[in-house]
Amino acid sequence: MATDERHPAWVIDPDTPSVARMYDYYLGGKDNFASDREAAERVMAAMPYVLEFTRANRRFLSRAVTHMAGQGIRQFLDIGSGLPTRENVHEVAQRAAPDSRVIYVDNDPIVLAHARALLADNPLTTVIQADLLEPESIMEHPEVRSRFDWDQPVAVLLMAILHFVPDVAEPAALVARLRRDMVPGSYLVLSHGHAGKVTDEVEAQVRGAYGKTRQGDIIPRPAEVVATFFEGMELLEPGIVPVEAWRPETGPVEPDLTRAGFLGGVGRLA
Repeated sequence: MATDERHPAWVIDPDTPSVARMYDYYLGGKDNFASDREAAERVMAAMPYVLEFTRANRRFLSRAVTHMAGQGIRQFLDIGSGLPTRENVHEVAQRAAPDSRVIYVDNDPIVLAHARALLADNPLTTVIQADLLEPESIMEHPEVRSRFDWDQPVAVLLMAILHFVPDVAEPAALVARLRRDMVPGSYLVLSHGHAGKVTDEVEAQVRGAYGKTRQGDIIPRPAEVVATFFEGMELLEPGIVPVEAWRPETGPVEPDLTRAGFLGGVGRLA
């Protein structure tokens, strides 16, 4: 860690669930504590198919990154990257284009420690500590300014993170700041939780479990709200859809929109 990089304002607390470690548990990882597993199990009890759409979200990420690499993108900024798992952005991007540069952004100290260990021997990939709620801390970070050529297109990824941003923090404004430095040809990829038509009881149980985390809540939003994050961009086909239905490799998918899950979309700046 660079000497001028601020340390986390909070320490690792194994008794407080972490959304990153809960997500790791959904994906079958082992980098989680009992508190994370307990909170995740509460979500799974209310919504047993959470494992399906969480893993579908990972596959959506892989397909989107592969597509962008195929379109010539060589700079990927993954914000709220979470714990390293299979098919990380740098693995997908560098498999398609070995010269791809990737910067991961997170504020969870466990994520930072694991990612730095994983990336120690990868000169084209790094991880920085910054917070989406403070977009300037990302966009003006020395590594972000020096590693990327901002006269060339960049892909910004916001996977399953904006639903932890409350309305009062103006998530659309945060995304707009991230997009401000993009040149034409750049991409925005995001996924966001939606509630479908689950009962109030199920939604309360899920939000109650996330209420125990440091983030304090999870805020599902419908497709029309998710669309506002892409204002001024061209949405790639098929638009904003459940992540399992975004250009699936196995053929057309008919998602069940009554179930909660992740909506995903890819936008391009013309």
